[in-house]
Amino acid sequence: MIATGSADFYGRFAPRADLEPLVAAICWVYWGFAFDDAVCDEGPVSVRPAEFCARAAGVQRALETPGKRCFRDRYAAAMNDLGQMFRALASPVAVRRFVQAHRAWLWGVHWQISNRALGLMPSLDDYLTMRLHSAGGEPTFALLEIANAIEVPAREMYSPRVLALTEMAILVAALDNDRHSFARERQRNQTDQNIFTVLCHQGLPADRAVAEAVRLRDRVLCRFLRVRDRMGPASTELRHYLEDLGHGIVGNAIWGQRAARYRSLAKGHGVQGPTGVTHALIWTESPLDSADAPPIGVPSIGWWWEV
Repeated sequence: MIATGSADFYGRFAPRADLEPLVAAICWVYWGFAFDDAVCDEGPVSVRPAEFCARAAGVQRALETPGKRCFRDRYAAAMNDLGQMFRALASPVAVRRFVQAHRAWLWGVHWQISNRALGLMPSLDDYLTMRLHSAGGEPTFALLEIANAIEVPAREMYSPRVLALTEMAILVAALDNDRHSFARERQRNQTDQNIFTVLCHQGLPADRAVAEAVRLRDRVLCRFLRVRDRMGPASTELRHYLEDLGHGIVGNAIWGQRAARYRSLAKGHGVQGPTGVTHALIWTESPLDSADAPPIGVPSIGWWWEV
């Protein structure tokens, strides 16, 4: 739990947040890593979709139920506590948005576990759709309103452009996490669904799969920057939210390079990547792919280039 570095992680997402709501958000991040490790990735229900669905439904109900309740499941009991913390600190709208994002995350994990149980490797397009949810990015970014004690007006938050920006930020962070976590997950036999294994399953050799995954990530990031930079007039709350989407992207990248959760498997100052080679962690000044056109073969995200 300590090795997740959750406080460092979420402090980078919301660097201007006041302490009390930020700590509440950080508590959920610690909870999320614990639940992900113990229930989603390992343990008996991680290969039993029906049982996971029941477990997740109990946790979700504990979050969405106002007031202190008694729950046998310790994760549900903790989630009920977190829900009360959020309601005391944030607007009902911000809390409801988080509740809905949390449900989407658990649904995405259920899809992932169903694939695992069936021994099914998703197509690239299906994987990206699944990963938008299963990576936990939706509730993590939804926490920005709670941590910052803001409420983005609905007409702005649910506009196609802002929805696209949110999804792009989620996917960039998710693909970065696929890189950060690969060595750890390979050691624990959890690489059955990862951007690299998906591409390899389609016939690409490992080194090309790495390059293609990074090219996809970079193209999405470039699109994010272009769309965000031409947003035009926006409320103070939306500007704050969009700024923190960017903080989340870079914060997740920095955290992933430093977190003991992943670096414990590293040699020196590098990490062992999908090709089995240890690479130094460096920043690049230019993307592998900056084309301003939707990637071929992934229609589920093509609409981002239409907003």
